[in-house]
This record gives sequence, C-alpha cells and structure tokens, in this order.
Amino acid sequence: MRYVYPVALAKDEDGEFVATSRDVPEALTSGTTKSEALQAMSEALGAALAGYVLDRQGIPAPSTPAHGEYLVPVAALVAAKLALRAAMRDEGASNTELARRLNISEGAVRRLLDMDHASRIDGVIAALSVLGAGLIIEDQRQTVVAA
Repeated sequence: MRYVYPVALAKDEDGEFVATSRDVPEALTSGTTKSEALQAMSEALGAALAGYVLDRQGIPAPSTPAHGEYLVPVAALVAAKLALRAAMRDEGASNTELARRLNISEGAVRRLLDMDHASRIDGVIAALSVLGAGLIIEDQRQTVVAA
C-alpha cells in the first residue's frame, strides 16, 4: 500500500494554513505557509497512524484525492514499519518467527516494529525481504490535485 494521503488546506481566521485528512481525521495540524503545513501534516499522519497501531486498529487505505487536495506521504521509516506489520500479518509471522528468520533477538524485532523507535531503515527492509515483501521509495514534486 502507498502511505500517501489526500490532505485539504484551509486558511483560518489568523491566516494559518490548517491541514486535515478525511482518511485519518486524527491528523490535524497547521503552518504559517502551505509548505510548512504540509510538512507538519506528514508528521501528524505518522503520529496518528502510530496511534492506530497502538490501539490495534486497521490502517486506513488512502482514498482518491478530490479536487484541490494535496497528496502527503508519511515519513519513509513510518511507511516501512507499517509495511512490515502488514507483511507479518499477511504471512502469519510472529515476532519470534521473524527473529528466527533474521537471526536476531525477538527484542530487536520489537524495536523494528516500534513506531517510536528510530530504527535503521535497512533493518526494516531486510525484515520485509525475508517475508517476501519490499519497499519502493519514489521522489515527487508536491502538487495540488486538479479537477
């Protein structure tokens, strides 16, 4: 899944740009410029999705962007950890099983899955690989979705 969500921007009465996501309503932030609000939204989306993980809720799939919305990705490490969780679920692999396949401790697997732990992305990619999954990272320019 692509962890890139449509985001709406609106100016508030103080001139701040408020960013909201209909797919992840818990992600709400603002900035003095559009760029600042969109960058803050990337972080807010990551934090909200980490909350979904802690609450054992499903991660919402991004919807099709509407006219005037921006596409905002979550941070690469957050996306990688979400992908690892999904791959483990799909494979039916426990932390212990993944640890065995990677020849690391179960505690190390817990850290790879911990949304707040600053794991090295290459470790998450290695874990994805042993589960038959991968990660694609692409660059893109920030654009508004036209009609």
